[in-house]
Amino acid sequence: MVIKFVLLILGAYLLGSVPAAYLAAKWARGIDIRTVGSGNVGAANVLSAGSKRLAIPVTIFDIGKGALTVWVAQLIGLAVWQQVTVGMLVIIGHNWPVFLHFRGGRGVLACLGVITMLCPWLGLIVLVLGYSLAPFPQLSLSVLLAYISLPFFSWFLCVPLGIEERLPVMLGMVSIASIGIFKRLVVPKTPLSESVSLGELVINRILFDRDIRDRKTWISQETTRADSMD
Repeated sequence: MVIKFVLLILGAYLLGSVPAAYLAAKWARGIDIRTVGSGNVGAANVLSAGSKRLAIPVTIFDIGKGALTVWVAQLIGLAVWQQVTVGMLVIIGHNWPVFLHFRGGRGVLACLGVITMLCPWLGLIVLVLGYSLAPFPQLSLSVLLAYISLPFFSWFLCVPLGIEERLPVMLGMVSIASIGIFKRLVVPKTPLSESVSLGELVINRILFDRDIRDRKTWISQETTRADSMD
């Protein structure tokens, strides 16, 4: 069982590292998704680049890889804490993919897949909230609120699990929230952030997932900066 666990951890990270958004944009339109929109390697940036047709399969794949690995862990009889660990490696792989020199996305959809398999009711609530808030420009703030609330709701919504099993799930949600917030903080600084104080920079990144408040200016700056690096 230990060998299976180790192999599944490695497989989860490698599967998480598969950059569906990057591959879809490259194969279908010949563009590097890191040079358009926000520069993130994820379905949201594919959509912001104007391709709903590509965003749908990318969304399905990113949710699916999170769900699949946890499902396999459940199928082979791994303990709940091991299932949580496997799910975390998928998210880490998505955020820091070995295939893209560790420059990945934010892992929100991969998180959704993991959450749904660990606690279906919580996954359904996150999905409904995400869908209802998707049209709004401050979706990143809604994602932050979801991160913060995950540990609390997981304890009460994972009722079928005993306390011994609910605890690792709750700790897993704490880890998911921590990784999501950490990812926002560690991205490289940009020219627009040079005039922003450290305190304001941290607040902007935590709340809005960007260095400045103005979303349109930020996206425009990201595209220009990426183009100049080619």
